[in-house]
Amino acid sequence: MPMRLSFLGAAGEVTGSCYLVDTGKLKFLVDCGMFQGGRDAQRKNRRFAFDPRQIAAQGDCVAL
Repeated sequence: MPMRLSFLGAAGEVTGSCYLVDTGKLKFLVDCGMFQGGRDAQRKNRRFAFDPRQIAAQGDCVAL
């Protein structure tokens, strides 16, 4: 299965970038910023475009 990269945030904006990498065996995020400013920021920060329970997490870190 090929690796899949999804762009889930910051389209047309400066903040809120979020990239989901799915290897078929593991899902992880590269950057998961919050939206800031504007009247819709609070609403946008309440929902994710993915199920957070399916993301591999080891604390608050990024491995490169």
